[in-house]
Amino acid sequence: MDIIQAIILGIVQGLAEFLPIASAGQVVLVTHILGVTFPTESGSLAFNVLLHIGTLTAVVVFFWKEVIQIIKSFISSILDLFRGQFTNNLKDDTYKRLSWLLIIGTIPVGISGALFTKRFEFFYNSVPAVSIFLIINGIILWSAEHVKRGNKKIKGISFKNALVIGIFESLALFPGISRSGSSISAGLFSGVDRVCAARFAFLLAIPAITGAIIVEFKDIGALTETNTASIVAAYIAVVIFGFLSIGLLLRIINGTSLRIFSVYCWIVGGLALILSFYYGLI
Repeated sequence: MDIIQAIILGIVQGLAEFLPIASAGQVVLVTHILGVTFPTESGSLAFNVLLHIGTLTAVVVFFWKEVIQIIKSFISSILDLFRGQFTNNLKDDTYKRLSWLLIIGTIPVGISGALFTKRFEFFYNSVPAVSIFLIINGIILWSAEHVKRGNKKIKGISFKNALVIGIFESLALFPGISRSGSSISAGLFSGVDRVCAARFAFLLAIPAITGAIIVEFKDIGALTETNTASIVAAYIAVVIFGFLSIGLLLRIINGTSLRIFSVYCWIVGGLALILSFYYGLI
C-alpha cells in the first residue's frame, strides 16, 4: 500500500464513518478497487485499528466539551447514589441522564461485538455481501424518513429508547450497515429530534469504537508491515475528514432527507453487486 492509497482509504473511512453510508463497506469496496493488499491478515487488521483510532480521535475532538461534561456528570451521578438523589437528579440533569443513556445504549453493542464479531469477519472479504448490506442500509435510512418527525430531546429519551438505538447500532457488525445511519434511524423511529438523534448517535459511537479498538489492539504491532509515511498520512486523513463529516451531517440533518444517502447506498451497492458477479468476486 503506497501513501496515495493510504490517504484515499483514510478519507473514505473518515467521511463514511459519520455520514450514514457505512465506513466498513466503503473501505472494503475501495480496497478492492485500488487493489490494496497486505502481506498478512494481521497487517490488514492492524490498518483497520489505525482507521478506528483516527475516527475515535475525530469524534472525541469534535465533542470534547460534551465528553468531559458527560464523564464528570457520570461520576457525580454515582455519588448521588449514596446521597439518595440518584433518581431525581437523573431526571433533572441533562448530562447525568445522557451519561446513563449512553451506557444503556452501549450494552447491545458490547454483547453483540463480544459474541459475533469473529463469526461475521468473513463478510468483510465478500464484495457481494457488502453490496447487499449497503442496499439494506439504504432501506433502513429510507424507512426512517417515513416516520412522523419527533421532538424528543435528551430528557425525553427513555432507557428503552436508548436500548433500541443500541440494538440498531449493533447492526453495524455487518459491513455495509452504517453505525451512524442505523443509530440515527432508530432515534427517528423512537421520536427523537433529528439533530438530537444525530448527536446522540455520534456520542454513542465513542464507546463502540473504543471497544472495537481494544478488541483488535493485539494486532497493532503488524503496522510495521506498512511504511510509516502511509500510516501517518492515513491517520491524518481520517481525523480531518471524520471531523468534517460530523460537522457536515449535523448541519444538513434538519433540512436534508436521509433518502439522498439511501439512493447513494442503493447505487453503489447495486453496481458493486453486478460487477462482483461479472468479475467473479466472492
